[in-house]
Amino acid sequence: MTDIARLVADIADEMAALPERGEVATYIPPLAAIDPRHFGLCIVTADGTVHMAGDALEPFSIQSISKVFALTQALGKVGEALWNRIGREPSGTAFNSIVQLEREQGIPRNPFINAGALVVADVNLGGHEPRVAIGELLRFVRYLADDDTIAIDEAVARAEQATGFRNIALANYMKAFGNIRHAPELTLGVYFHQCAIAMNCRQLAMAGRFLMHGGRHGRAGARVVSALRARRINALMLTCGHYDASGDFAFRVGLPGKSGVGGGILAIAPGRASIAVWSPGLNTSGNSKIGTLALERVAEATGWSVFGAG
Repeated sequence: MTDIARLVADIADEMAALPERGEVATYIPPLAAIDPRHFGLCIVTADGTVHMAGDALEPFSIQSISKVFALTQALGKVGEALWNRIGREPSGTAFNSIVQLEREQGIPRNPFINAGALVVADVNLGGHEPRVAIGELLRFVRYLADDDTIAIDEAVARAEQATGFRNIALANYMKAFGNIRHAPELTLGVYFHQCAIAMNCRQLAMAGRFLMHGGRHGRAGARVVSALRARRINALMLTCGHYDASGDFAFRVGLPGKSGVGGGILAIAPGRASIAVWSPGLNTSGNSKIGTLALERVAEATGWSVFGAG
């Protein structure tokens, strides 16, 4: 049986010593200022035990990891009708690509690329003011994590609004196809703020527990989503959660995972653990370079891959 506490500590030591750490995201100025030497890891096991090492209590911008929580919320609002507006296939293109939208009539390939996440934000806006939709999502994340201190980094949100020209283009392009129902600037406001949610590794791993526990808030807690919906969200994370590197992540780690350009990754070992890792330096696909390696080490040591019994 793997000693998880020792494993977490050993991985943190190994990752701290690595010289090649990737490049921080530079197109959002507050992210460009983050020290790439940071590394945090938290594993919450099925019995509720929390194992942490490194900078696991240092908050960071979760960015696209927020798409997991926003998708869960949107499915709760409109159910299977969501899939009339978004596909469920890997994109094979970069997270902010526009190339498929014209050929596919404004229907994004999946909810985890930026175009798909904008449609999800449009659903969650639901005719309200953006601040209402943002507040609703923030309360949901706080509930999942059992932590009311989680907040939005307003400096990051402002920077996203000031520099998010490609996302603005995506929203307007889908509006032309009728797949953005609100004014694009309102939908974009929701999206930019959800990406600016700041969490640490412990909070993020705690928030992912419902996907470990078949849709329940903790092992015997209230039901957040059905077991079927939790399984399907995990499936989308596995096939689409790392953009055009999703296949490589599945090959190397073998767990459902969702990355963000802030350097975080949320990974789920169904029935076993919810794992959050943070290292700000990114690889060429926009995923945490050291974080991905750390998760590979976790999977190797524990055998938690969904493709084989550990």
